[in-house]
Amino acid sequence: MNKIIALLFILISLQLQASTEDYECAMSGMTYYPVQKEISLDPRILFQSYAFDEKTIQGFKDLPPYLETKTGEKIMLKLLNINEGQMSISQAMFTPITTLNPNTDYYLNFQRANQNKKENPTRYNYEKEESVRIVWSTTNVKDFVSHNNKLEINFEKTKVEWYGCGPSANAIFSVKNTIDREVWYRTELVDLETGETSTYILHTRENKLYVGHGMCGGAFTYAKTGIYKVRITPMNIDGELLRTTDWFKYESPFVG
Repeated sequence: MNKIIALLFILISLQLQASTEDYECAMSGMTYYPVQKEISLDPRILFQSYAFDEKTIQGFKDLPPYLETKTGEKIMLKLLNINEGQMSISQAMFTPITTLNPNTDYYLNFQRANQNKKENPTRYNYEKEESVRIVWSTTNVKDFVSHNNKLEINFEKTKVEWYGCGPSANAIFSVKNTIDREVWYRTELVDLETGETSTYILHTRENKLYVGHGMCGGAFTYAKTGIYKVRITPMNIDGELLRTTDWFKYESPFVG
């Protein structure tokens, strides 16, 4: 039974590594960014939660996570903002309260509300075929430099797919990224019928950006009809915002 539970946890974690349209109907899940191991001395740390773990994100307001070195030095993380997705996911962005030491390994730790022991978060390592601790290694650079001219984002199409638990509905964008470091995509979606605006940080999957939701969760939802517009601001893992795209306008994916 324990092996079955462990396997289910790994499968959930694998799903949560992809874009938000890829969520399965699980009870909970957490993912952590950046994915790349190398970070600067002033990075941004992004938590993403699914379903029951959304309350973990809210709990960080009172019980923030922290980074810890092998020697036991702890660096608390300061909460910058929380983005609440429109369908069962949330994310929280943090920054260290002090500049990190260069050429040092930092392990991510946190404690869930109403629990007395710390969490040792992991992600699945495909090469080792096992879950490993979340650890980042600093360089001797305070901030990474990004280049706008190495990014190109284009609207491709809208798409709806139907599954047993419900539909997946997305606007799909192609991303040409020749930056040699991880990039996040701050995405603003506006429902032009209601004026409702929602913002969420997305991540690409196979050079595609999916603005919408999967069958059980996602950053954005759509009505059966209506017009939407979206703009995307790439950002590096230090929180530096790059050039924002123009607004892309399109019908709800459920139309046609």
